[in-house]
Amino acid sequence: MKLRWPTMKLAVILMLAANASARAQQSTQDLAEAAQNPVAAMYSLPFQNNIYGGVGPSHDATGNVLNIQPVIPITLGDWNIISRTIAPLIYQPSLATLPSESFELGQFSSSHFGLGDINQSFFFSPANAERLIWGIGPTFNLPTATASALGSAKFSMGPAAVALLIPRPWLIGVLVHQLWSVADASNRPDVSQFLMQPFVNYNMEEGWYLVSSPIITANWEAPSNKWAFPIGGGFGKIFKIGEQPMNFNLQAFDYVKSPTADRDGLSARNCNSFFRDNGSVTRHATHCGGLT
Repeated sequence: MKLRWPTMKLAVILMLAANASARAQQSTQDLAEAAQNPVAAMYSLPFQNNIYGGVGPSHDATGNVLNIQPVIPITLGDWNIISRTIAPLIYQPSLATLPSESFELGQFSSSHFGLGDINQSFFFSPANAERLIWGIGPTFNLPTATASALGSAKFSMGPAAVALLIPRPWLIGVLVHQLWSVADASNRPDVSQFLMQPFVNYNMEEGWYLVSSPIITANWEAPSNKWAFPIGGGFGKIFKIGEQPMNFNLQAFDYVKSPTADRDGLSARNCNSFFRDNGSVTRHATHCGGLT
């Protein structure tokens, strides 16, 4: 029996520090934790490319989703407001469905390429959190798709939250959100989509670490097969090119449960570039699928 949706995920993170002398003093452990934490007072411009292989009725088509995900922090007194945007550029083959964080991309008789629905989230997080690091706020899905096949045609909104602990050498947390459609096209299905992304990192010597950050979704509007549930993980490494810190990780997953039978494989590539807005190590996420 075939395993559906084997997933490979590659992440490359480019960190542009504002202060070279402060950067030189940062330990590899600090850099790893900064790259693995979803709540940060840090500007970033992540790119995540997801290649979905083995889709379609014959399992011989390949889809692609490039997520452009700028992160903009705003500090107000003792609070950080983290703005996280996901703008997907999607290629969807004909007669194929692709996974989505806000709704299920359905089957259409012809292929499509263009912009999908943009997701915008705001996380309110304590600026000086120590043991339990958390953030909570609203998330919105905007009907910006350039083709009906690539979007829900609905304005959706709901709550989002993230929480994590850093009991060194571990970093453990979870990010969740729920979207409900509230307006726009009445001839399209309603949206009620849940997302949960647990993330576990184990940091080792010389910048190496183990990681698992699957994206679990549930489409509550589906009559059956509501869940997409992957299991797996991978490894990564913090390193430098010259004085420039870099973060690379590779993950692979098998989907033990998926909403449709027309998907056989998936691979993902994630590239983030970001810089700090001060001389200290601040927290930032590599979680570009769920948000990482």
